[in-house]
Amino acid sequence: MAASAGPEIERLIGLLSKLPGLGPRSARRAALALLKRREQLLEPLAASLAETAAKVRSCSVCGAPDTRDPCAICSDDARDGALICVVEEAGALWAMERSGAFRGRYHVLGGLLSALDGVGPEALRVAELVQRAGAGTREVVLALPATVDGQTTAHYLAERLAGSGVEVTSLARGVPVGGDLDWLDDGTIVQALRARRPA
Repeated sequence: MAASAGPEIERLIGLLSKLPGLGPRSARRAALALLKRREQLLEPLAASLAETAAKVRSCSVCGAPDTRDPCAICSDDARDGALICVVEEAGALWAMERSGAFRGRYHVLGGLLSALDGVGPEALRVAELVQRAGAGTREVVLALPATVDGQTTAHYLAERLAGSGVEVTSLARGVPVGGDLDWLDDGTIVQALRARRPA
């Protein structure tokens, strides 16, 4: 980084580079764009960040970020409260909501089990999920990534929920809509074959 940037700009670049998808070069370009358009971008962004930091909290029921507690989804009486979809982070919840296909409620774990990273069940919102499952829940849908950590977490949760009398399901895996077999990895093809159904 240029020595003439000044400590404030260096700090801005350093903080931006910690965001997912932004390395040092991208952070530098983003900082320059913000500084160039101070009134249109930098000042509104700073105000929005301050407001978000002051008002957004994790929902005490599902763990999703929102300005109210319980969050808008947990407060929605039109949703099926007996159907809970478990997701790793809020980004997955937002993706599910974009689809418009799920009308139940959510449970944000806050991560995945990972022996390599030292993340055990106590670091996640597992106890809260087990407690919710025992309070009138009919089905828990595990919408976790198809990774080693995601599958380990799903297996662990299924075992923890086994004695609760709740049906535990997971998302289907396989060929995506519009997918071409030539472009799919072997694991996806294997999952698609295992999950096949009558045509």
